[in-house]
Amino acid sequence: SYYIKIGRKMYHSHTIISILIITILIYFEMRGGRSYFDEILQLANIRLKMMTNGRYMLVRSKENQGGNRLQGLDLLVIDYESGKLRDINSLSGGETFKAALCLALGMSDMMSAKAGSIQIDTLFIDEGFGSLDEKSLDSAIEALSDLQNEGKIIGIISHVSELKERIDAKIVVTHSQEGSEAKVVLS
Repeated sequence: SYYIKIGRKMYHSHTIISILIITILIYFEMRGGRSYFDEILQLANIRLKMMTNGRYMLVRSKENQGGNRLQGLDLLVIDYESGKLRDINSLSGGETFKAALCLALGMSDMMSAKAGSIQIDTLFIDEGFGSLDEKSLDSAIEALSDLQNEGKIIGIISHVSELKERIDAKIVVTHSQEGSEAKVVLS
């Protein structure tokens, strides 16, 4: 796992999805598109509610950080189980994965709605799985399986052995001195 610094705040990233979302949100804010961010959050929360059995909801921090700091991009999470408003960095690895995935899907849903006939049904996830404990990995795989059942095509790029064993259809890439070879493996 790694951190990204934006302004004075460090963002913990379990997946590449987090980096993309932060970049896109900065772009939207710079163009005055806070309403896009609100729409993404609304759509993301529909999925997050389902993935967490109604426990979490993402909200924007209204706290003014001062200076040249980008305003309105800090996320908090409402934890309905504890009844508290928490910093998003307090989520576990599996919960962070689900939140980031829901944000990416919320953005996909918003873009599809704005573009009319364009539907984004394919998602590739690279990295992040190695930082998840067994319970979080189970939770992440369950969330991805649910998306697959909705008709989404999910591609996972990973070196995690346990994850490789649990995927039915995969493309295995092997390296040798002669070059790389890819083969499709169906379990």
